[in-house]
Amino acid sequence: MKSYRKELHFHFKTRRGLMNITPDVEKALAESDIQEGLVLVNAMNITSSVFINDDEPGLHLDFENWLERLAPEKPYSQYHHNGFEDNGDAHLKRTIMGREVVVAVTNGKLDFGTWEQIFYFEFDGKRDKHALIKIIGE
Repeated sequence: MKSYRKELHFHFKTRRGLMNITPDVEKALAESDIQEGLVLVNAMNITSSVFINDDEPGLHLDFENWLERLAPEKPYSQYHHNGFEDNGDAHLKRTIMGREVVVAVTNGKLDFGTWEQIFYFEFDGKRDKHALIKIIGE
């Protein structure tokens, strides 16, 4: 069995941002030369998420609005975590959206269902962040 590791690096100029990272994962899979196996993609920061869904702008806005209703950024004083930082909401949003995804690899391709894409969602941007791609298989 072979394994391949690659990191993706992000720096959003805004507090929150969403990016389709499917092309980056597909590129890493091609670099790995693995034909059958699994791809793990995980956020390596506690205030960001990796998830799978449809690449549709209205849905992306729905996620943003839904998360903001569940864990509003302000007032900062509503979170016990906030003190030195003001990102209590970002931790909660990450918990809701999840840390990682695993996708099967079949014939050297991501084995997706219809419309599935991989996204990185940042909830506390304006600084350097990263995600891990780990591919194992034959």
